[in-house]
Formats: sequence, structure tokens, C-alpha cells
Amino acid sequence: GILALCENALGGFADLGAAVDPGPPPFARDDLWQSWIQLRSWSIASELHPLLTDPSLSNQLKPEAIWEIEQARALSALDIHRASEIRSDWWRRALTLFETYDALALPTAQCWPFSIDLHWPKTLLGKEMDTYHRWMEVTTPASLLGLPVVAIPAGFGEAGLPMGVQLIGPPDSDGALLTLAQAYHEATRWPQRAPPGLTP
Repeated sequence: GILALCENALGGFADLGAAVDPGPPPFARDDLWQSWIQLRSWSIASELHPLLTDPSLSNQLKPEAIWEIEQARALSALDIHRASEIRSDWWRRALTLFETYDALALPTAQCWPFSIDLHWPKTLLGKEMDTYHRWMEVTTPASLLGLPVVAIPAGFGEAGLPMGVQLIGPPDSDGALLTLAQAYHEATRWPQRAPPGLTP
């Protein structure tokens, strides 16, 4: 129900006079993921690796941090180079998109909010998550490039759980994104429309 809810929310922008143009994915999903996961592990490991090699500190690292370090250790210089090339290709493609569009829209998450007792979702729609962050893969297109993003409410699903839409803008468009989000807020007033049991 997430996609339908988010698509319906985007109709609010059409009501405000904006053109909403659905389109196919503009870049290969697997390439984005490969670049993001490798560059992320490499970056994290550069900071945390000294902690892992210090016996007095290594037991303080959580399993996910150790996983990141181990992934980075397995990378070659060619792996990092290729990941950087993919990021550059996506950067050029994104800039081309922003010649036509003021913002790109995606759901803020791939799954509904989950119990605080669940460390992270191990499966999603019956598909096993191969890493502890695969369930939030939808955030990687903007994260990989460091693009500005604003999250807006999309509404509530059948179980009363909230979902949002992320609006991704070109470099240095923070003010324009906030203006867009404010117009949407004034038109929808989602905080005043919280379902029973949630405090607006």
C-alpha cells in the first residue's frame, strides 16, 4: 500500500498547480546499490577500523559496525574506483533530470514503521534482506550524491501507520524544497489529520 499512498499524496501537488510526471527509474537500481554500499563501508571502516584492531575497544562495536569493516576489508582499489565511477554516472544523470524537474519524489521508506523490539526487518514482502540496511534502499539515490531532501507526510495506511514522501532536489535547492514542502503542508495539514491513537 505504500506506493499507492505516496502516489495519492503527490496528487496534492497537482491540486496546487504543479505538474506531476510519473516515470520509470532513471538509473539502474543494482548499480546505485553497489556504489552506495561499497562507498559506505569504505567510509565507515576508515573511521572504525582502528577500534576493531584495539582489543580494549573492539568488544564495544556492534555487529553491524564490524560487518561494515569486514566488507571494506574485502574491497580492492578497483572496487572503490568502479563504485566512484557509478556515483559520477548517477550524478550526471541526476543533473540532467533536474534540467526538466524541480524535484524527484520517492517514498521515504520501503516498509511501514516496525516494532521497536525489531532490530531491523529481516524480510520484506517475503524477500530476505541481504544486509541490515537493504530495507531502506530507497534512500540511496539522494544519499549517494548528498542531494538535499525533505520528507513530507503521505498519510496513513490501513493499519493506521504513517508513511511519507521524500522530495529530492538539485544541489543547493534546500530553500526551494522547503518552500515546496511548506505549500504542501498548508494545503494538506497532515498533523491535524492524525488517526485515532496518534497525537497530532
